[in-house]
Amino acid sequence: MTATAPREGELWSRCAGCASLLYRKRLRRNLDVCPECGEHTRLAAPERLRQLVDPGSFTPLPDRPAEVDPIDFVDVLPYPHRLSAARAGTGLAEAVVCGTATIGGLPCALAVMDFRFLGGSLGAAVGELITRAAERALEDAVPLVLVTASGGARMQEGALSLMQMATVSQAIAALREAGLLTVSVLTDPTYGGVAASFATNTDVLLAETGARMGFAGPRVIRQVTGRTLPEGFQTAAFLLRHGQVDMVVPRHALRGRLVALLAAARAGRRARCRPAVPRQEPPPAARPATVAAPPADAPPADAWQTVRLARHPGRPTTLDYLDSAFEGFVELHGDRLGSDCPAVVGGLARLDGRHLMVIGHQKGHTTGELVARNFGMASPAGHRKALRLMRLAARLGLPVVTLVDTPGADPGIGAEEQGQAAAIAENILSLSVLPTPVVAVITGEGGSGGALALAVADRVLMLQHAVYSVISPEGCAAILWPDRGAAPQAARALRLTTPDLCRLGVVDDLVPEPVPAAHHAPEAAARAQREAVLGNLLPLPDVPPATLVRRRRQRFRRFGAARVGLRAGAR
Repeated sequence: MTATAPREGELWSRCAGCASLLYRKRLRRNLDVCPECGEHTRLAAPERLRQLVDPGSFTPLPDRPAEVDPIDFVDVLPYPHRLSAARAGTGLAEAVVCGTATIGGLPCALAVMDFRFLGGSLGAAVGELITRAAERALEDAVPLVLVTASGGARMQEGALSLMQMATVSQAIAALREAGLLTVSVLTDPTYGGVAASFATNTDVLLAETGARMGFAGPRVIRQVTGRTLPEGFQTAAFLLRHGQVDMVVPRHALRGRLVALLAAARAGRRARCRPAVPRQEPPPAARPATVAAPPADAPPADAWQTVRLARHPGRPTTLDYLDSAFEGFVELHGDRLGSDCPAVVGGLARLDGRHLMVIGHQKGHTTGELVARNFGMASPAGHRKALRLMRLAARLGLPVVTLVDTPGADPGIGAEEQGQAAAIAENILSLSVLPTPVVAVITGEGGSGGALALAVADRVLMLQHAVYSVISPEGCAAILWPDRGAAPQAARALRLTTPDLCRLGVVDDLVPEPVPAAHHAPEAAARAQREAVLGNLLPLPDVPPATLVRRRRQRFRRFGAARVGLRAGAR
């Protein structure tokens, strides 16, 4: 159990985590985090605001909702008496403090819940205040930040408290429709109706270190199921492993994470609001592919040798490129349905100062890393995580860059049970209509539908020694040749190298690699990729979304049999 922050006037406080006796001023200087064991004490809403927002920037919402006692509820005490006691004990009018402020100079609306006030319970007044904060965010066209701390809906208000789950969720939906960022900061505890509505309806979920979140509390679950709960059940780390939150953030880093998110949202909104100036250029189908000439001393472009280079364990991975070609990467986790696939990584980043969403397959370099990342083979949860981030990028007006490096989607029994085919299909369909620029880069292996799930893009780039194919050479040889030993022959027959695919029009640009390959000079490879992505991405934000989607469809429509036949005949 997390301790409550010390009250005013107390000189000492005992940590609930390690039982250390702590000097109060030292604890406050450390943001009410135990300097001995890292235990995060619960914060009152005013203290939370002091830690998060710029000094002097917070302005409370002007209106105070009417007091309600809709069902004349009485237990040991009448409900109005409990409200009076909560107000006297906290100095607050209700279990949430709402207003506007700036965080790192970036404007937002906030709703900060306070567990001290009747367990942070969600009643009609709390629902009204949070809804008004969301409506103010919509009116001002700024993001909404929610800081949750609640045991759930307020029992003393009966079904009307239940209705607040829908009321506030509708306000969140309006912000989503307007393309405004919503962020939840989950603190300890967040349970019941709050967890099952607006706290998890937002675009990004940050869990403070030590927070717990769930629909039913541990005591209720034990009573109903009669089972012993696993160690760390419903904790922030548990939620991250099970794909329920984007990240776990220690208190000292919360403000910085919020600044990064708000900055990305502002950049996307500015890009959306900029008048579109369509460039006079031919549609993708009529534009010839650009093929960079490989260096004179490059190794022979043998297909099987290229396959081996594409699979080399030293080849830079998505995380390597995010560290070298991009800046300021903030990783977002989870599919929100129970899993966080390690074979797919994604999040917000910057490229030459431009904010965007980057999503890619992640393999690894060592055997341990490869196994932990399932060799870059995404599960259905990985595809759903990628889709969630793509849709978030579209709502915020941010371009998407995908880095493809996978032998294929996870072919395991578990993946089939979880709907692997449908997950890939949904990604392909959604990318076909995504109203934001998409640039895909095949950085290593582009294996079958698992690769295409991240590569339905406006521009498709491919590193010089990458491969992209409907099936692996080994798989092709096993089906069409007498034995797998024919894999080199199958590789040549599949036309899976970058020059081949540029000639077919499947790939728009070849990205040259340092000699002899990317893993020999990763920094040079990152620079080449950075330049190629920038060159292909820069014209796209000027294209109106409807035109962008139409051209993307035209790009893939040209691969129909009639068009392929015409192109082959022309050669």
